[in-house]
Amino acid sequence: MQYNPLEIEKKWQDRWHATNAFEPHSDFAQKKKYILSMFPYPSGRIHMGHVRNYTIGDAIARHYRKNGFNVLHPIGWDSFGMPAENAAIKHKVHPKKWTYENIDYMRKELSSLGLSFSAKREFAASDPLYTKHEQRIFIEMFTKGLVYQKNAVLNWCNTCQTVLANEQVEEGCCWRCDNPVEQRLLPGYYLKITQYAQELLDDCDKLRAGWPNQVLTMQENWIGRSEGLEFTFALTPESKAKLDGKFEAYNVFTTRPDTIYGVSYSALAPEHPIVNYLIEHRLLSEEKTAQIKAMQRVGARERAQSEKEGVSLGIDVIHPLTGKSVPVWVANFVLIEYGGGAVMAVPAHDERDFEFAKKYDLAIIQSIETALPFDGSAATCEYGTLVNSGEFSGLDSKSAQKRIIARFEEKGIGTKVVNYKLRDWGISRQRYWGAPIPMVHCPKCGLVPEKFENLPVALPDDVEISGEGNPLDKHPTWKYTKCPVCGHDATRETDTMDTFFQSSWYFLRYTSDPAFWSDVPFDKESVNYWMNVDQYIGGIEHAILHLLYSRFFTKVLRDLGYVNCDEPFANLLTQGMVLKDGSKMSKSKGNTVDPDSIIKTYGADTARLFILFAAPPQKELEWNDSAVEGAFRFIKRFVQKSENVRTCKALPNIDHASLSKASQYARKKVYEALKKSNEVFEGSYTFNTLIAACMEALNALGEQNDSDVWTEGYFILLNLLEPVIPHTCWELSENLFTCKNFTTIALKEEVFVSDSMILAVTVNGKKRAEIEVSTSISQEEALKCGKESAAKWLEGMTLLKEIYVPNKLINLVVK
Repeated sequence: MQYNPLEIEKKWQDRWHATNAFEPHSDFAQKKKYILSMFPYPSGRIHMGHVRNYTIGDAIARHYRKNGFNVLHPIGWDSFGMPAENAAIKHKVHPKKWTYENIDYMRKELSSLGLSFSAKREFAASDPLYTKHEQRIFIEMFTKGLVYQKNAVLNWCNTCQTVLANEQVEEGCCWRCDNPVEQRLLPGYYLKITQYAQELLDDCDKLRAGWPNQVLTMQENWIGRSEGLEFTFALTPESKAKLDGKFEAYNVFTTRPDTIYGVSYSALAPEHPIVNYLIEHRLLSEEKTAQIKAMQRVGARERAQSEKEGVSLGIDVIHPLTGKSVPVWVANFVLIEYGGGAVMAVPAHDERDFEFAKKYDLAIIQSIETALPFDGSAATCEYGTLVNSGEFSGLDSKSAQKRIIARFEEKGIGTKVVNYKLRDWGISRQRYWGAPIPMVHCPKCGLVPEKFENLPVALPDDVEISGEGNPLDKHPTWKYTKCPVCGHDATRETDTMDTFFQSSWYFLRYTSDPAFWSDVPFDKESVNYWMNVDQYIGGIEHAILHLLYSRFFTKVLRDLGYVNCDEPFANLLTQGMVLKDGSKMSKSKGNTVDPDSIIKTYGADTARLFILFAAPPQKELEWNDSAVEGAFRFIKRFVQKSENVRTCKALPNIDHASLSKASQYARKKVYEALKKSNEVFEGSYTFNTLIAACMEALNALGEQNDSDVWTEGYFILLNLLEPVIPHTCWELSENLFTCKNFTTIALKEEVFVSDSMILAVTVNGKKRAEIEVSTSISQEEALKCGKESAAKWLEGMTLLKEIYVPNKLINLVVK
């Protein structure tokens, strides 16, 4: 048989498509596997990262399908979002047209890889039917009190008259017009993910068996549970007067109440209401006002990486325990979203506070004594014994924390609280290409949701994407409607949803037959059969937001009565990046590899074999042109070796004991590969080790000439390699075997039983020889044979130690 990849691959892709070969069954009594790779953004062309992600998922899906499982392996498109609007501005094309043309092109590219996706369950997140159910879910969340409006600080470009995402702000300027970006307090919609903070944290324990520890640690840190003291800093009478009596005090939160006697200043976020009042009423100098406004223009992410900066506000608060005055500053490291936007600063025992105090020559007061002497040259952040702390001096930090919190509660000026770094999720986006938020502003009824029967609130097609402001806000007719409650004239909400909203429940949509799609988001019986996703595959870059939001949505939909599960993904595989020349592939670096070109030159099976053989899936993969050619040569040789196989209706019965040693060894290597396959698909997914075992087995088969051993061994290898190189294996199987294709094969233990074994012989840990010896050999005789086989490496050496590891190796230590 000649290997013609393009001919073979087209034949089988056409046949699979015509026979609906990869559609899941509706028999819910059958054992199931739900295998899912994160759905792609339709950017225009697939890249090698796509090839790796979807080939990994496809290999897993094919393995379980051929082993008798009902397999759901779907694909869809994360199709809303900012890139489509950017393309619209750049190329003068409608975002919808750009998006769906890209989907058509990328679907063909993915199909050319022979991926066993369910064709019937494909959808795009921008489809109106998907938007319909998404808007219903939003309204149900709003009704349950999980959606609310509030003002928040956002990036605002005054030139383009639009809100910018963090990634659109480059060095404090708008990515498009290059003018400075402001931080503005603007209204938006928020989801109460904080209501689920503790459950999200607790349920990380449910995921430890199937998720990488690194991802769970990142989520735990992002949620950031901390226990501490929340208390009031009262303004001094003089400061109250300066603020015209509008402010009496403000709250702060600390996880280190044991350091409270070391407070030497308090710091407010640049957006704090007191700061804004001072600016609005011109109670600060022009210089200070300009400095604070400059801080306000910088986003939280940039501030965290910036040098510490501050401005004295000329007001003071009263230390709640000592009664002393404490100066109040604005500091760029204080965030309005956390702890009320105010902190107590303890320079002696906090590195951030210390750096700020040193820069502005503020007092540094020691209140904790540790094993290291305190000389004021650096902060000591460890727990220790309290000093200079009044009645609490001499207590250890842990004991002091409890006593100090108790004292605050006795005085009614503070309380023990649990706090989280996690903030509620802002989903408002002031752009066109997204799912419209289904809310209506009525002058009589206020903010009300649209009626279910009026969904979807679809996007108008007749818009111009200029990049200046939100096109929906400028539309002459779309935003005008009738109030769903009273029927009077009203206006639609023109904000659209964050695209993470779409990607937080798409995996649930796949579980239902499309026959249900128009009526419900997903059929309850179906979703409860298929969920959880048994194996989810995607990049580590989604470790926090997408995965956390998906977990949150699953819990919300459980509470709304849609699903029975608590967690969406039982197992998570985070695949490594594909590199070339040591760095991530990108157009800007000129180091990309075109998957289409590889497929046209070598075939899809070669691309699949290389991508799975080059590195374990969790590791980074370095592109190697010669290794691609090597993968092609292996498939070609594998095909050519089929000439040694007898066409048959049933596999031969083999008397293992009567075989030659070469045939016994070849059969053993084949079944070792089968055993390796079982291990790999139990969860490690180290396909490289499976492929290597298959290569070794093929080599061993070539060292013997028993046709029955060839036939049995080749059939098994076809089964093992089908998830990796499916087109080739289906073609060979059809030509050679009329017995059932790709069936479960049982291990034959007799192939592992032998009266001899191979021992490796190492000298100072370096392998020098292999010897075949009887399985009943004594240690003394084994060491003797080992020394004879390694004689030339022992000449002139002093033998210091002889080590025998039964059934494995002999190590000779020499000097």
